Amino acid sequence: MKNQTLIKCLRFDIYRKIPKDLTQPTKTGATISIICILFILFLMFSEFVGFILPEVQSQLFVHNSEKKSSDDGRIPVTLDVSVFKIKCKYLGLDIQDDLGRHEVGLIDNAIKTDINNDEGCRMKVTFKVNKVPGNFHISTHGSAEQPEDPNMSHKINDLTFGEHVAHLNSIPDSSFASLNGNEQQSIEKIASHDYIMKIVPTIYENLQGKQVYPYQFTYAHREYVPYAHGGFRVPPTIWFRYDLNPITVKYTEKRKPFYTFLTTICAIVGGAFTVSGIIDSMIFTASEVFKKHQMGKLG
Repeated sequence: MKNQTLIKCLRFDIYRKIPKDLTQPTKTGATISIICILFILFLMFSEFVGFILPEVQSQLFVHNSEKKSSDDGRIPVTLDVSVFKIKCKYLGLDIQDDLGRHEVGLIDNAIKTDINNDEGCRMKVTFKVNKVPGNFHISTHGSAEQPEDPNMSHKINDLTFGEHVAHLNSIPDSSFASLNGNEQQSIEKIASHDYIMKIVPTIYENLQGKQVYPYQFTYAHREYVPYAHGGFRVPPTIWFRYDLNPITVKYTEKRKPFYTFLTTICAIVGGAFTVSGIIDSMIFTASEVFKKHQMGKLG
């Protein structure tokens, strides 16, 4: 009775085995098998890397970030500029905005380094700006002594708004460091440079749910020779004029569910073995037909 039950159960076996003495190994089959295994390993490794590394999803919405960016509701700014032909003793940072803020020759949190044989200056400064339209600019306005031949040719080494996160620059179509590496040589020595920027608030949330608040920005540049009332020339300046966009961009790190990863692995293995089996069968059948043709057994 048990044997009959077992025989009935065996009928449901869809993975029936062929005795080894009825199988025939071939060089072609071995080659296809090795290629198939290597191909499967490559796809599995690629899928594993894609599973481990999170993908970044983005969304747009109107968001009041007044209490999020910093403790005092202002935006941290890091500015690193090399001015090639004006000495450090003349340069300072001025800040203005629509709330009435007006600071001239700001040197707090500023590091100045002589460059070009002490003829130029690299100035790195950190400060905060209010969340209203305004500007900050590199100038000689705060210096009691003015240079004889001012020239604001420069290179922007770094300009960052908000919290600094190094890997954000790798996000496709992002603009967290739009001006980094930008160099401008003044066509006229006394020309000023004007950067008009649109700042976009951004939220970045990692897999652990921690959020940081950097800012992206776009810009336009123009060079001009400034004149005051009466036709008098004004000392050249590097202006950074900014305004905030009401739309916030949120980036969220997401990881694929494990069942999706497992399903993909099964599909890779099953699909690769199936396709390689079909290719091997076609090649084997074609080779057998060719052999019979050579032996005159066809037709």
